[in-house]
Amino acid sequence: MSKEARPAALSHLEREVLNAIQEDFPLVKRPFRELAARLGRTEEEILGVVRELKQKGIIRRIGASFDSGRLNLASTLVAMKVPPERLEEVASVVSSYPEVTHNYQRDHRYNLWFAVIAARQARLDAILQEIKEKTGILEVYSLPARRRFKIRVKFEL
Repeated sequence: MSKEARPAALSHLEREVLNAIQEDFPLVKRPFRELAARLGRTEEEILGVVRELKQKGIIRRIGASFDSGRLNLASTLVAMKVPPERLEEVASVVSSYPEVTHNYQRDHRYNLWFAVIAARQARLDAILQEIKEKTGILEVYSLPARRRFKIRVKFEL
């Protein structure tokens, strides 16, 4: 689950690496060597930072962003009403699904939001049902897009 407090705890190098991999990740055989050259660092330094950020749970995965609709995949944004004392626990259950691209806390009665992309609608529905069963939380609302508005998102750290 994303938290505003996490970025403040990042080192300068961690911020530098996170900013670089969001903006223009090199599509080459050794992308971290290319990033290292851009940042004036060694490939080993960059790989070490990425490993640490993964261990800390700040990076979940590095992957491409694509238009799931054009690939005929099922996708939705989901809102859950989670007791505040269970947020971390429930977010951990949600994040255990590889089909969940990200989740985040909101200051709202529906306080945990996440996105799901699955090969078929049946799989997406099964994931949401499993999350309800595993967490005991029934206020789980799927909000599929009716129209797409795509903006470029970059989190400057």
